[in-house]
Amino acid sequence: MTTPSATLRELTGMSGDPASLTGSALIMIDLQNTYTQGVMALENVDPAIEQAARLLDRARSAGSTIVHVQHEAGAGTPYDTNAEIGAIVDAVAPKPGEHRVVKNLPSSFVGTDLEEYLRGAGVTNLVLAGFMTHMCVNSTARSAFNLGFAPTVVAGATATRALPGPDGTVPASSLQQASLAALSDMFAVVVHDESSVPD
Repeated sequence: MTTPSATLRELTGMSGDPASLTGSALIMIDLQNTYTQGVMALENVDPAIEQAARLLDRARSAGSTIVHVQHEAGAGTPYDTNAEIGAIVDAVAPKPGEHRVVKNLPSSFVGTDLEEYLRGAGVTNLVLAGFMTHMCVNSTARSAFNLGFAPTVVAGATATRALPGPDGTVPASSLQQASLAALSDMFAVVVHDESSVPD
């Protein structure tokens, strides 16, 4: 097997530096009770929430633009934002004045006011945390990149779950690693944990 020599970001001369919290927007993606219990419980969800909470506290202190995203799929689903299951986890709940986006598709930009809100705030650099790494974090980071934003994904503040694959179950740890590697090849700067994001 060939050992990769460089990412596409490196080969095309794109920056590998993470966004600083100051002057950036922190996008908290689907940090909902959905992912802490029941059928959608994620592997390593509690450490990810702890990292996201520290990141949120630091962003508030830095005066960052903060956006909380919730996925809505209707009554009776694990994504019912009008029920406790679909509520944002208490540890990272929005404070008054922090923008909230409700989405119905994996990308936080599709069918929402997120792009308009970020443009209005004059923000280009984004710091992303949340769930699930392979789905909504992935889709949001790719949309952000394609719209001209510069996303940084905080790996330790994300999590995912095992999935069925064509050759058997793909473990959550493998899917997590592959999802982050795919993003870091082009679409985002990926850092190990919240302490890797400068103030």
